[in-house]
Amino acid sequence: MQHLVQMKITPQARPANDEEGLNFVNNLIYPTLKRCQQLQQEGKIVAGGPISGTTGFALVVETDTLQELDQLLTSLRAWPRMETTVTPLTTFADRASAVEAGLKRLQEHTALTPDSQS
Repeated sequence: MQHLVQMKITPQARPANDEEGLNFVNNLIYPTLKRCQQLQQEGKIVAGGPISGTTGFALVVETDTLQELDQLLTSLRAWPRMETTVTPLTTFADRASAVEAGLKRLQEHTALTPDSQS
């Protein structure tokens, strides 16, 4: 299953000075970028990347279970300092199937209503 994962640094986690900034980049951001590259090579991150102009990521992540997704996200060094939103994604084929089923129900309902006879 695929998930859209959006991660942005929390305001409280922003470095307050150059020393904190250096530690932040060396200990959190750089290791997170390297881990994301590894996950991309493994096929776990299938699209996305760092968000331009901010400290954040927008990723499409492929996992078999929610537990695997949770483990993947918590393996990112910057994760504890990020606000993370996960949106489950369906496939275009699955959505088309659901739309077709709904359309069929509407057509059947419309054929049964007295107003449709005129």
